[in-house]
Amino acid sequence: MKRRNFLQKVTLGSVGITTLGASLRATAATSKKAKTTPRSQTSDASLPVVIATWSVAQATQKAWQSLQEGSSALDAVIAGCGVEEANAKGQSVGIGGLPDREGRVTLDACVMNEKGNYGAVLCMQNIKHPIAVAKKVMEDTPHVIMAGVGAEQFAVSQGFERENLLTEQSKKDWETWKQTSKYKPIINIENHDTIGMLAIDTNGTISGGCTTSGLAYKMAGRVGDSAIIGSGLFVDNEIGAATATGLGEEVLKTVGSFLIVELMRQGKSPQQACEQAILRIIEKTPNIQDFQVGYIAVNKKGETGAYSIHEGFTTTTYQHQKNTISNSDFYNKK
Repeated sequence: MKRRNFLQKVTLGSVGITTLGASLRATAATSKKAKTTPRSQTSDASLPVVIATWSVAQATQKAWQSLQEGSSALDAVIAGCGVEEANAKGQSVGIGGLPDREGRVTLDACVMNEKGNYGAVLCMQNIKHPIAVAKKVMEDTPHVIMAGVGAEQFAVSQGFERENLLTEQSKKDWETWKQTSKYKPIINIENHDTIGMLAIDTNGTISGGCTTSGLAYKMAGRVGDSAIIGSGLFVDNEIGAATATGLGEEVLKTVGSFLIVELMRQGKSPQQACEQAILRIIEKTPNIQDFQVGYIAVNKKGETGAYSIHEGFTTTTYQHQKNTISNSDFYNKK
């Protein structure tokens, strides 16, 4: 699931090389759970379906099992994403995520259900499962977003336990980064991770979630697209859903997930909609060598799509009783 794996075409500093190696090892280990194949331009419609960004076979398997056991699409997504949030060795979302420039692991997450309800937490510390907290925000508060200390306090009040999310390996990588990196935003130091997941149950009910540790070594307080409705995630139960990964600033500026759902509303397939959303970013910001973005989408029939700017974006789909990791098609083939 590593976005670091997605960023081989950008310049990497010394710590980037170190964390890329760790990412490749983690992805390779996960990929043994499901076969990696080139992704078809079209997909056979079938329900139920679970699709996620990156090579996260254990996460999609967990979500699929939850659906088979009668869980709602939303609860299946939360269960699936929770697998990655609890994976400390992955240096990914949740525990073990790479910190900001002050050494603090801050997490963003959101969920959206079939009724259009939405909940999110931003810049939350010390809580391993932000996506589950986001659901609590949606269901148990009058708000849709909670941030920072307030989000953490709310989580504790709901029974979530505080714990140190900065693992020894992530701390070591951060300390190495500090030796050579300047304290200013540099978008091509993009060692960050996200899992976005969409699910449809056998009744055609759609839900989605997105959870992230954000841009590694970001400026304190930075929030990307992952927890923002319409950008990192959007669900319309009448049409379909979409979620994003990559440089959040570019996704935010084009409200990419909402755009994809609206394109599907106009009759585009999930694949066509993802491609047009990537082209929208490229039209707005032609210098694509400095950043990357990938999208996945699913429509009401269970057709899926995925597209990215650069090579290296993978998706995991559990459908037709098979759990499959695929290489997404991409724009920049030069």
